[in-house]
Amino acid sequence: MNGPKDGPTDEEAAGSGRRARGALEGDVLAALWAADGPLTARQVLERLPGELAYTTVLTILSRLHDKAMLVRQREGRGYAYTPVRDEASHTARRMRSLLEQGSDREAVLTRFVSELSTQDEELLHQLLSGHDAPGEHLDGGQ
Repeated sequence: MNGPKDGPTDEEAAGSGRRARGALEGDVLAALWAADGPLTARQVLERLPGELAYTTVLTILSRLHDKAMLVRQREGRGYAYTPVRDEASHTARRMRSLLEQGSDREAVLTRFVSELSTQDEELLHQLLSGHDAPGEHLDGGQ
């Protein structure tokens, strides 16, 4: 006999037309990153695709705040939310976290680079060649 589930799996959510929790969090973060300033739950809801309940958006915002991914400030009877990090910083942190989970960093980085588009590979090369070699500024010089 199976016990109660916390919710649909990613596959079940995709098959039912429902978004998985991680996808909802990503959608909410994307709406906040695209905004010019803090957004209330109602404003976030208006920017999300599909039919979501207001309470669902409130739950996702609360979870993201609890994970220290959002800051909130009082606005009227509710809150307005702002991401702690910009999208690039958030994505870079996730990429670094995934890299650290792998048991073979060289293999992971090799596979990552081999799957980059030509444009991304050129950009990465430019970024890497523009950085100082390790230890160049240890003497305090600029």
